[in-house]
Amino acid sequence: MNKKVLVLTENFPPISGGSGRWFWELYSRLPKDEYLILADDVQGAAEFDDTHQLNITRMPLKSAEWGLKSFKGIKFYWRLIKRIRKIIKQQHITHIHCGRVIHEGVTAWLLKLLTGTPYLCYVHGEDVETAATSGEHNLMVKQVCKHAERLICNSQNSANIVKRLKYAKDDKIDVLHPGVDATLFVPITEDKDFKQQMGWQGRKVIITVGRLQERKGQDMMIRATALLKQQFPEVLYAIIGRGDRLESLKALAAELGINDHVQFLTEVTDPQMIQCYQQCDVFILPNRTIGNDIEGFGMVLVEAQACGKPVIAGDSGGTRETMVINESGFVIDCTDVELISSTVTRLLVDPEHSAQMGKIGRKHVESELDWQAHVQKASLLFSQ
Repeated sequence: MNKKVLVLTENFPPISGGSGRWFWELYSRLPKDEYLILADDVQGAAEFDDTHQLNITRMPLKSAEWGLKSFKGIKFYWRLIKRIRKIIKQQHITHIHCGRVIHEGVTAWLLKLLTGTPYLCYVHGEDVETAATSGEHNLMVKQVCKHAERLICNSQNSANIVKRLKYAKDDKIDVLHPGVDATLFVPITEDKDFKQQMGWQGRKVIITVGRLQERKGQDMMIRATALLKQQFPEVLYAIIGRGDRLESLKALAAELGINDHVQFLTEVTDPQMIQCYQQCDVFILPNRTIGNDIEGFGMVLVEAQACGKPVIAGDSGGTRETMVINESGFVIDCTDVELISSTVTRLLVDPEHSAQMGKIGRKHVESELDWQAHVQKASLLFSQ
């Protein structure tokens, strides 16, 4: 029988975020007749699906409760499993790929009990860390990992978490770093028209791309911007992304009196985002650990390096695995505002060194983190 895979993931474009982009970039490069994507039916999904040729089905995949002890949780899984069982029969599905351990992995585990369909599961680090804090979720994840054929971790850091929490051993774990399209994310010369359009002309621009959530650390970079403007009156911190922290971040910028030095870009297309990478001076992901919430890898750091930019990241999760430490970027304690400010200053006062770091980052991405190499690795894993 030919292999036919159902890719079960709530996170998929047009939803923004690293894991959704990862799945899009990977599965859009694999044989379309061998993969069926089952993704969340969100606003803008129909318009997005008109732009590609992937084999995709949409249905509601969100739930207020992911546990199995509550009526809401049981109802959610029961409805979802009934619908997916029909898809498995109709589409002759032989394997399932799960976007996360909860809830996609739980669904696949229950389906395996009912239908025998084997599955593999992606692990992002923060998902298993968070699950381990709940007795119920911890037991669910143990079952997901026990019955999975493989666990695909986005970084060695995530793999270490899985082993530390005793969810699985080395023989079931594979590390597959997310990558970037190095033919799309490329360095270019200064685009004065774009800078004028963005209000960046004559500014020293630092950007962050990512969801507006506490662990991403945009608030710490806003505080650092208040220090940086004393030495660089033209400094501008552009925050690209959406999320529930938007209003509190705006309030912080106003409280510090730096509204003219902080820019919020919540509606940015993919081509515009690439231009932002290309035209900024420094990229920073000032992430930190909040409870058990960590940065599993940090795809945006790879994208910035592909565009030839020096990068700074917080010392949390798998960010170290994205760069050549101290050569293409720096990993620092991003809970220290003065350290953030001084590290950004190092890059702004020495453009030649920054440009050299950008060149090293570009070479690193081309050799280690291009999507084509990533797809070849993934294809080998999936064929095992």
